[in-house]
Amino acid sequence: MSLATLPQGDWIRGISSRQPYAACILAGAKAVENRPARWRTGWVLLHTSRTTDQPALRIPLIGRTIRGRQLVTGAVVGIARITDCHQDPAGSPLCSEWAHPDA
Repeated sequence: MSLATLPQGDWIRGISSRQPYAACILAGAKAVENRPARWRTGWVLLHTSRTTDQPALRIPLIGRTIRGRQLVTGAVVGIARITDCHQDPAGSPLCSEWAHPDA
């Protein structure tokens, strides 16, 4: 086996998200992704893990968004663009109804 160097610009990063969150991103409703660490901006492949967050299916915001959509797991399901990365200051209002404190 040999190691090959990828030319600049010929690869794309990926980000994994559990369903139903990935479906909400692809629907265009969820514009906020909650992560414990910063991500660089740019295009990413949107990959779904093999498991579905079952309790999240009962959240009304998510239920409305995914109604009638197939929840594919364990696959690359689309692309997304990260345009910004920030953390809402403690005690301040969250930037979106999808945002989580300290993420």
